[in-house]
This record gives sequence, C-alpha cells and structure tokens, in this order.
Amino acid sequence: MARSKPSADSREPHRPAPLAHTPLEDAQALLLGTLLCALGVQFLTAAGLVTGQTAGLGVLLSYTTGLSFAVWFFILNLPFYVLGWVRMGPRFVAKTVMAVTMVSVLTALLPHALSFEQLDPWVASVLSGAVIGMGLIVIFRHGASLGGVGILALWMQESFGIRAGWVQLGFDALLFLVAFILLDARLVAASLLGAVVVNLIIAVNHRRDRYIGR
Repeated sequence: MARSKPSADSREPHRPAPLAHTPLEDAQALLLGTLLCALGVQFLTAAGLVTGQTAGLGVLLSYTTGLSFAVWFFILNLPFYVLGWVRMGPRFVAKTVMAVTMVSVLTALLPHALSFEQLDPWVASVLSGAVIGMGLIVIFRHGASLGGVGILALWMQESFGIRAGWVQLGFDALLFLVAFILLDARLVAASLLGAVVVNLIIAVNHRRDRYIGR
C-alpha cells in the first residue's frame, strides 16, 4: 500500500505570510538607513579612506577634484536609474532615487555638525564598514538600494550571462588599483578592511529566508 505524502503543513513549521511595509515604515527606514550610510562616509572621508562600488568612486573623485562626495554620488547614480527601471521596476527606482538623494544631502550636512579630533584609519575603516553595512541592510529590506554598480551588475548578468558578483568584484578591483596609485598605500589597505566588513555584515544578516517583511 502506497504511503500518502505528508501535507505541506506537517513537513514545514508554520511561517506567517510576509507583511507589507507601510509608507510610514518605509519613510523611517530610508531615513535611518541613509543616515547610517552618510555617517559611514563621514568616517571614511575624515580618515582619507575609500570604499567599493559607486560610493567608493564618488569618494575617490571627491579627493581628486573640487566637487564633494555628495555631488559626485548623486551624479554618478543618474545613468543607472534607467537600468533600474527596466530591471527592478518604477517603485524600486523611486525609492532608490530618494535614498541616493538623502545620502547626498546628509553627507553634505553632517560635516557641519560632526567632526573628529583623532581618528585612527583602521578604526575608522571598521566603524564605517559596520554602519554602512547596517544602513544598506535597512535600505535593502525596504525595497530600495543606493543604485550604481549593483544595478549594472544585475543587468549584465541577465543580458550577457556574466555573474553579478564577478562584475562588482572586477569594478572594486579596478577602483582599489586606482586608489593605490593615487592615495597612500596604508590608507588603501585600511580601506580594504572596511569593504570586507560591509560585505560580511550584509552576507551574514541579509537573508530572505530569515526576514519576511516586504
């Protein structure tokens, strides 16, 4: 006699359906997440460090030109909004535009309210990685991003079969190579530590099988 298959409820523990975020929850999350990321950038720039992805390019350009990180970060993200619209949809792009704009504004305002008399580069790197990592998790969990290379990487993966992770890794490798040429090698080495901290925090804490809010 064939044994009947157990029902889905008996095989798996009961899991509540995902709960949609309210507009108020999205608003406070974007404010918190972008504030944490802006604080992380403040640690970076105060210590003369860089980071990866589009934010890292914005920081590097701010060191080598007369424009601030806030201006560069906003400008660099503009071309990626079209890709985001096609790849992730208008809701994602709208939230991403708000997040990028808020980070740009907050990074311009924070130096007027916060400064450091002493800041070791290695400590600054770890602190920046920690707060940026947590800020990104908050932003990701509310259906937004800080745009840039991540969107390009997803598009290249879909269009050409190149893995998104390799695209981002290649961009960061080139970015840090340029940073080694332009900046003090010890500061760039410390910056690498911060980049590792960011990615470890996201990898360990941002998992769809653990977070059910949408």
